[in-house]
Amino acid sequence: MDILELESFLPYRLYRLADAVSREFSKVYKDHYGLTRPEWRTLSGLGQRGTMTATALGEQSAMHKTKVSRAVSELERRRWLLRTPDENDRRVEHLTLTKAGLAAYREMVPLAKAFERELLARLGAEERVAIVSGVAALERALEEKS
Repeated sequence: MDILELESFLPYRLYRLADAVSREFSKVYKDHYGLTRPEWRTLSGLGQRGTMTATALGEQSAMHKTKVSRAVSELERRRWLLRTPDENDRRVEHLTLTKAGLAAYREMVPLAKAFERELLARLGAEERVAIVSGVAALERALEEKS
């Protein structure tokens, strides 16, 4: 019988790595603002793109619609997000950050960039280039396949 060693299986290793990095980064936005991962992803998606629908947010952030819905509700409760019904389709809402939400996003951008710099600084110069180009190559390969 052939055995799959998870510890050396690339998809499993990538999942574990992504989860570990995400957990470490979550300390930044959790400590500063008490945000959950879905709330951070929602805030950052809207901060980057402006107005979006919940569906678009879910696609952009790879989150299930229930996680997006809960994050939207919490950010709205904090008065960081506004919902505007679509004029043509009442089932659709356009989501936008309020001034307070945008201010929080702008405060977090330098924290996120510093986290990324510090993470990459743990690697040598060649390793930094290799990880960035390797991730980009995998993303391209998966996009081409789908």
